[in-house]
Amino acid sequence: MERISPMLPREKMLNYGITSLTDDELLALFLRTGTPGKTVFTLARELLQHFGSLHGLLTAELAEFKHVEGIGVAKYAQLKGIAELARRFYSVRMLEEDSLLTPDMTREFLQSQLTDAEREIFMAIFLDNKNRVLKHCHLFSGTLNHVEVHPREIVREAIKVNAAAVILAHNHPSGCAQPSRADKEITARIIKCCQFMDIRVLDHLIIGRGEYVSFAEHGWI
Repeated sequence: MERISPMLPREKMLNYGITSLTDDELLALFLRTGTPGKTVFTLARELLQHFGSLHGLLTAELAEFKHVEGIGVAKYAQLKGIAELARRFYSVRMLEEDSLLTPDMTREFLQSQLTDAEREIFMAIFLDNKNRVLKHCHLFSGTLNHVEVHPREIVREAIKVNAAAVILAHNHPSGCAQPSRADKEITARIIKCCQFMDIRVLDHLIIGRGEYVSFAEHGWI
């Protein structure tokens, strides 16, 4: 019986779409070449096994590849480039696509911006009365487990762009997205401050590592 060769990632993508690729096939598509005695598919599979996931791989620092055979500075640069390209894609998409902001788009964008941050960062997405993005920005940065937030600054930025609504977000570098008492208190203060200027706070999302918590989904807003 004639053996049928497995379809290469590029052929599979062209026939069935990019979402049909598995993580190792997608990674192999970017890496392009393997190493002496190791195909690119084997290299991709071993990298994912070593780091546990695509996220673990793309957020790893150069020192973590010290004992990984087949990854030098060139391939490390490729991997970091993939991660940064994805982050910039989501950032541009939010401003250039003339469409309503959906919960999935919001979550994906915020995860691309905040998941890998080593310190707490508080950011906001400002929207018009049709929930289209006017501006998004990092407003405050802090330490590993604390960021000082000033509600008046959020209102000031909203007024600058004539925003009708705002979505708040910050990260927990610890990885756990569960909100603290302080998180809930500052959210209440921001909502109260925004109400004076007729600005709606649609949500506050806390981004962890591989998880998130939405205040709106829990009925806290």
